Amino acid sequence: MTTMTEASVREFKMPDVGEGLTEAEILKWYVQVGDTVTDGQVVCEVETAKAAVELPIPYDGVVRELRFAEGTTVDVGTAIIAVDVSGGAAPEPAPAAPAEPAPAEEAEPQGRTPVLVGYGVAASSTKRRPRKGSEVPAAAAQAVQAELNGHGAAAPVKERPLAKPPVRKLAKDLGVDLALVTPSGPDGIITREDVHAAVAPAEPVVEAPAPAPAAVPAPAVAVYDSARETRIPVKGVRKATAQAMIGSAFTAPHVTEFVTVDVTRTMKLVEELKQDKEFQGLRVNPLLLIAKALLVAIKRNPEVNASWDEAAQEIVLKHYVNLGIAAATPRGLIVPNIKDAQDKTLPQLSSALGELVTTAREGKTSPAAMQGGTVTITNVGVFGVDTGTPILNPGESAILAVGAIKLQPWVHKGKVKPRQVTTLALSFDHRLVDGELGSKVLADVAAILEQPKRLITWA
Repeated sequence: MTTMTEASVREFKMPDVGEGLTEAEILKWYVQVGDTVTDGQVVCEVETAKAAVELPIPYDGVVRELRFAEGTTVDVGTAIIAVDVSGGAAPEPAPAAPAEPAPAEEAEPQGRTPVLVGYGVAASSTKRRPRKGSEVPAAAAQAVQAELNGHGAAAPVKERPLAKPPVRKLAKDLGVDLALVTPSGPDGIITREDVHAAVAPAEPVVEAPAPAPAAVPAPAVAVYDSARETRIPVKGVRKATAQAMIGSAFTAPHVTEFVTVDVTRTMKLVEELKQDKEFQGLRVNPLLLIAKALLVAIKRNPEVNASWDEAAQEIVLKHYVNLGIAAATPRGLIVPNIKDAQDKTLPQLSSALGELVTTAREGKTSPAAMQGGTVTITNVGVFGVDTGTPILNPGESAILAVGAIKLQPWVHKGKVKPRQVTTLALSFDHRLVDGELGSKVLADVAAILEQPKRLITWA
């Protein structure tokens, strides 16, 4: 069997690919044991609580071990792949010369054999062997012990049980005295099984029969019909979304306001922009103008673009807008944001929106793209829904829900006519945004969508 020396093996650990993440799921391995890898080569794809990310290996070598299978969730900092960087297979270990068993405190064997994950050799400080001739003879030790005990006869010196460091740690964790454990390993070495056997419950002592208490029925084991039910583990993006929504809903006091608006002129402007040379090859849709309208409303009411610092008991006003766009993906709902959206022209905003949506659908949104949002837009209208009461993205002050745009009867210039109408809903953190401020923001968005020429005069 080929083994790896400590000097030739590099272990690549699960990195924190996002801010403060603690775990990630291995979605797919791109390499197998025996493959040659180079510095920067992508070896696997992992899914964090925020996105799917490809991980490159930081050195050259030969893959010797994949520590976890696909679908396994691994803690950040745990080694996931071992690579031999020596340029070839590690040599076979030389046969050890027969010798008497050494205590566990002495140096480890020269060749390190493969171990199961979770049972690796623990890091420890370097320990020296006792100098030759420095050991106290057993007879002298017994005499000293007898003198200290005040007895005429020397008490025998208690030998330290033989056990390897991992076994000693296991015994310490379980509260087992190794001196009371019966060894079963070669040359009297205590094994892990010996330690586990020592903590196994002893047979109960049979005493005089006593009236048996009333039997307590064991809890019924839930049985599920797999033909009628499907259970899906909650992890990755869905797990993070659930936790974030619970935290937001029960931390920030939500208020939602609604307005129904005639967006017929906005829809006409969308069609005109699609023919404009400046927008050739760009995504032009109602969401583009709604996003621009919200940015203008924030410029007119900057206090809405803020966050609540609970620890410092301060309101943090943001002089930039990282505009989040809620995107439904196969892995769940994510909210990437466009950085410094307030500085972008309409074509630039269109380009950023197109890139954001495409990246999200491909599942390639980076964790950085989902951090630092200030306000969010969620377009539930694409599903034919009139509107909703959206929950704030954690750390943000407001979220705008856009409903379906439908042809409806509407009073226009004193007459009932068919017009393109939609309903907007603005949820905001009532600690930061009072009713007046929230109403002003929502009214400004509605006014711009009703008369999009205001984009020129208000921007």
